[in-house]
Amino acid sequence: MRTKTSQAFTELILEIFRLNGRLLSAGDALTRPAGQTSARWQVLGSLDRGPRTVAHIGRQMGLTRQSVQRTTDLLEADGLVSYVSNPAHQRAKLAVLTSKGRATLDAITTRQIEWANRIASRLVGNNLQDAIRTLQQVRAAMGAPTGSIDHLRRPPSKGAPRRMPGVTKRRSSP
Repeated sequence: MRTKTSQAFTELILEIFRLNGRLLSAGDALTRPAGQTSARWQVLGSLDRGPRTVAHIGRQMGLTRQSVQRTTDLLEADGLVSYVSNPAHQRAKLAVLTSKGRATLDAITTRQIEWANRIASRLVGNNLQDAIRTLQQVRAAMGAPTGSIDHLRRPPSKGAPRRMPGVTKRRSSP
């Protein structure tokens, strides 16, 4: 049975999932005039603070290194990002914005500021600060050892076949 707090946490998770969908749609709409997507914008925005490795961007954004690598490679092919030597690591290159990438990010940022100002005008500032603190606390709690779901991934007992959840075993024909 869920406690009242865990029920509220579950409702928060579901609301975040719904919000995430809307944010991705809004992000795609904001970036479309610049010929970009939300995923590309995330990488460009990460590079706004200076050169970063693909792995660093992935950790910062909570994305896999592989997905960031694919996106960054596409941005490089379009001339928005270039790779430069990394003095701290011979093999892990640094991604950096090109002048075209800077101009693209600036155009998206201008649109995002206008959009954010419109949305924020409908919200109460203190509520936003409370929401930020709550989400930071949830993220920290999930990063703590007790917040991990690893203990839920129990290996199957010896001799038991591995099955995907919700998949039933096929019966063989007689």
